[in-house]
Amino acid sequence: MSAIRLVVGLGNPGPEYERTRHNAGFWLVDELAWQHKAPLRGEGKYFGEVSRATLPAGDLWLLKPMTYMNLSGQAVGALARFYKIAPEEILVVHDELDLPPGAARLKQGGGHGGHNGLKDIIAKLGSPNFWRLRLGIGHPGDRNEVANFVLKKARAEEQQAIDDAIAKALQVMPDVLAGNSAAAMKTLHTVAK
Repeated sequence: MSAIRLVVGLGNPGPEYERTRHNAGFWLVDELAWQHKAPLRGEGKYFGEVSRATLPAGDLWLLKPMTYMNLSGQAVGALARFYKIAPEEILVVHDELDLPPGAARLKQGGGHGGHNGLKDIIAKLGSPNFWRLRLGIGHPGDRNEVANFVLKKARAEEQQAIDDAIAKALQVMPDVLAGNSAAAMKTLHTVAK
């Protein structure tokens, strides 16, 4: 795995979406920005909030697209092209219906699984080979309810589980950013007994 140069958190801008399940990616990037003392600022040419953290391995860009979920690729594509960041050097953090709240999984490549943010990023980058950190939010049980479900707040116990998964993901982030995906996956994917 190459070192990660860009971490993108997916979500929707605006106070009405702030605490909705679809914004799980935003929550992690906000924490990462805080940890690295790299405050996010609106950046029009990248269609989002951006910051740069200086790490031992080099600069790390953090991005929260402000285009709404379905157009996330516009922001990712703009920043990646400008800084010549390859898909393999990008980590996209997003909510995942197919995982229960509390689960976090790391993988590279694959399809979009019906996630419109991922679909647009794949289209704009011309490649699915970026890394994904999937934060479980659970599934409403009926696919007709999905759009409504992701745009609502999680129940308190689910939110706690999602917050715990984000905390666990942040613990392995140094490995992820350094390109040591095997160590990160081992920690993230092992369920405590």
